[in-house]
Amino acid sequence: MAVVVLIVVLALFWLITGVRVVQQYERGVVFRLGRVRSRVRQPGLTLLVPVVDRMRKVNVQVITMPVPAQEGITKDNVSVSVDAVLYFRVFEPIKATVDVQNYGFAMLQVAQTSLRSIIGKSELDDLLSGRENLHRGLEVMLESPATGWGVHIDRVEIKDVTLPDSMKRSMARQAEADRERRARIITADGEFQAAAKLAEAAITMAETPAAMQLRLLQTVVEVAAEKNSTLVLPFPVELLRFFEAAATRVTDQPQPPADRG
Repeated sequence: MAVVVLIVVLALFWLITGVRVVQQYERGVVFRLGRVRSRVRQPGLTLLVPVVDRMRKVNVQVITMPVPAQEGITKDNVSVSVDAVLYFRVFEPIKATVDVQNYGFAMLQVAQTSLRSIIGKSELDDLLSGRENLHRGLEVMLESPATGWGVHIDRVEIKDVTLPDSMKRSMARQAEADRERRARIITADGEFQAAAKLAEAAITMAETPAAMQLRLLQTVVEVAAEKNSTLVLPFPVELLRFFEAAATRVTDQPQPPADRG
């Protein structure tokens, strides 16, 4: 009877100390007498040797890590402050447990130094508008140390670029001047096209004098559409030309000789 009780007690002790549950988003790294086992425990129920085995669970989910703002001077000598966000996950739990003391802290430090380095190699325009190339450059810089720690870099993105107030004012003045320049060019181009069309219209009207009179009548119709205006018709142009031609003929006729008697 005592033997049965002893067996039951040992079984209960083994169940309490040797049975572990690994969640779906975790992997178990087992150390047996201080030496890591090559087999990683998968999600589910796993059995350990009491007292001898120790298991450390490693999260294999994608970790989102904000990188604090780093100050630096760009390639074109502009002082900026840039922050980013890093997405990574563990794909080799043994390396992440054994080869590095704290892979999360290590990744943060590497991300900060890489961000400072990329700031010094880039120009301000690249930080503001050409971020895709910078993201790929940061990912390449982080991938080399991360692979040795059993970590995979999913993506790196620059969140915000903070500029000095003086630089913001300068950029605002530059943008305003550029918009004003484009507005003046558009206005001048419109005036040039209008002048060209008016010159063509003047040539056409010079070849057809009646076109001027038709244009005058059209203008009169447009003005007469307004009920609150008084319309004064000018003297007909064609009648003026008739009188002018008649006066010219009279002037060109030879004068009779004066009477000398």
